[in-house]
Amino acid sequence: MRCNQCHKTDTKVIESREVSDGESIRRRRECIGCSARFTTYERIEKPQLVIIKNDGTRQLYSREKLLAGLYRACEKTQVTAMQIDKLVSNVEQKLYSCGETEIPSRKIGELIMDELANVDQVAYVRFASVYRRFKDIASFEKELSEIKTHLQSKQR
Repeated sequence: MRCNQCHKTDTKVIESREVSDGESIRRRRECIGCSARFTTYERIEKPQLVIIKNDGTRQLYSREKLLAGLYRACEKTQVTAMQIDKLVSNVEQKLYSCGETEIPSRKIGELIMDELANVDQVAYVRFASVYRRFKDIASFEKELSEIKTHLQSKQR
């Protein structure tokens, strides 16, 4: 690390501590040459995710957009903001761990629905109705029967 006073590259770490819930490390450093002290931050650089929409267009992943959709689906339910945030974090962890930088939107939708099915059934159906674009009652009933089957298999 280069000193910001004398620009020498020989520095030593005096203190390190985690910040931002372990997302980064704050380091206090001292220059061996001029004894100046300064702070640096170290964090993992995550790749920028690109979402491939159903029509083939691409757009940058937006956590805020995902949160907004989930807040709408979870309106007037017992789901807390903390649960929604944890759900999005779980989905993001799965997205980053797959190693791909371009991800189809349908994969994100499926990951969200898998997580949401375990949190709240009403929110799941609301999200599914927008995501799957139900066109009639039959498609809605089919989704409800799949939810029932999924929940029954989890209870066994």
